[in-house]
Amino acid sequence: MELFFKYLRYEKRYSPHTLLSYQTDLGQFSAYLAATYNITDPAEADHAIIRSWIVTLVQKDLDARTVNRKIACLRSYYKFLLRQNQITKNPTLRLKPPKASKKLPAFVAEEAFNNYLDAFAFEDNFEGQRDKLILEFLYGTGIRLAELIGIAEADINFTGKTVRVTGKGDKERVVPINDTLFNSIEKYLEMKKSEFPDNLTTKLLVTNKGLPLYPKLVYRIVKKHLRLITTSEHASPHVLRHSFATHLLNKGADLNAIKDLLGHTSLAATQVYTHNSIEKLKSIFDKAHPKA
Repeated sequence: MELFFKYLRYEKRYSPHTLLSYQTDLGQFSAYLAATYNITDPAEADHAIIRSWIVTLVQKDLDARTVNRKIACLRSYYKFLLRQNQITKNPTLRLKPPKASKKLPAFVAEEAFNNYLDAFAFEDNFEGQRDKLILEFLYGTGIRLAELIGIAEADINFTGKTVRVTGKGDKERVVPINDTLFNSIEKYLEMKKSEFPDNLTTKLLVTNKGLPLYPKLVYRIVKKHLRLITTSEHASPHVLRHSFATHLLNKGADLNAIKDLLGHTSLAATQVYTHNSIEKLKSIFDKAHPKA
């Protein structure tokens, strides 16, 4: 397994988040094999045994997407074992993933969020301006949480008003920065320099102790503020990414341009946002059309 994870990290360039999920999945599967079949080597598991684990997951009412991720993890693992000549055939080929219901991406209302950013009294200190910058960065660029944390000060192009971000698979892209976000970055950097004059980290966003930002802190900050705007159970950094894409589409932005801004490899991943846009069009149609 250790060799498998090195392969995913260095050759496939999986994100730390995906690696952690796969480690959890394989750990759970190994525990199941040991407890149920007294098997200590996953290479000994056949199709029937693997399928029995999937059945237990479904019976526990796990979300179909979670089950499908675990199946994807096993498929990748046994495919790796096959290449390493540890097994002679892949026991996951005939696995049928449960059908996952298609959920529309959650997003916050454009007017409500922008009014909040304008009206909320963020403290005029390092922490207050950092928290404001986190919200503006996620919403103003649509970047992922991992991409936000990975931004270095050198990635900001102050002349061209752009930021270079590193996405999945270490793929880099350049995203434009709007004037509001640009001004917030400049103000934040002034406070950061004053707060941590001897700070050696190259990362743009740091904690109150000057250390690189970490995911749980960003989640707490975003959740704290989104709870004041929406009653939805969805209050995460990814909601701001969804909001960015949905609001751009509602304003008439080209779908291919949104795809490039989000760092999607295929247009299919971006097309999910058209559903939210269609719902808005239906609402306008119902209110405005004389025969509606």
